[in-house]
Amino acid sequence: MDPFIYALYSLSYLFLFLLGMKLSTRIGFFTLKNILMLVTFGLVYDNSVLALGSIIGEGSFLRGLNLMRYWIHALVTPALILFSLASVSETGINWLKGRVAFISANLLTVAMIITEMLQNTVGIAIEPAQKYGVLSYEPAVSKDPPIMIIGVSIVMLLAGLILWKKLKWKWMAIGVLVMGIGSAVPLPLKSEAATNGFELVLLISLWATKAFLDKKSASDSRG
Repeated sequence: MDPFIYALYSLSYLFLFLLGMKLSTRIGFFTLKNILMLVTFGLVYDNSVLALGSIIGEGSFLRGLNLMRYWIHALVTPALILFSLASVSETGINWLKGRVAFISANLLTVAMIITEMLQNTVGIAIEPAQKYGVLSYEPAVSKDPPIMIIGVSIVMLLAGLILWKKLKWKWMAIGVLVMGIGSAVPLPLKSEAATNGFELVLLISLWATKAFLDKKSASDSRG
């Protein structure tokens, strides 16, 4: 069942990616908020590998595909910090538009990338694992807590709360909270894929946030 669920996730993220392409034709591709497309494409890859693992079969090829999942996660996920900055910079808070905020967000993004690479990526030893019909390669040794995920989630939540307060847009904050609570609370289901649904909820909320801000920006420029 789980391979089918991961396939649905992959198609859902692909839909969001294509939607992002469409939105970008209206506003332009060269905006910091479009970094969300990179994150979404990474999730298309991640869920596709999990969906196809049992079909590909155990071996060096599948191991390489799974190893790339961890590198993409480490290099791309922290970019959500930059998306968060780009989003709150449209709330009218002047210092969030400044050089200091931009440099700080970039430094924090780099710090989170380095942290994740040192903690969970560089030199990672992965071994085959079969769970609920999914064949993948997982770390031989678990390394907790996930510092990068915690750091990025805190930044996104703060950005979501600012958007809620300043623009009455609550969905980014709700998306982050749903993902955080859903990932922390064990589900009484014979599935690991089900928990990843909370990640999809988050991405939907982020794309809805981008669409809302793009529409607001276009309206402000006309006004």
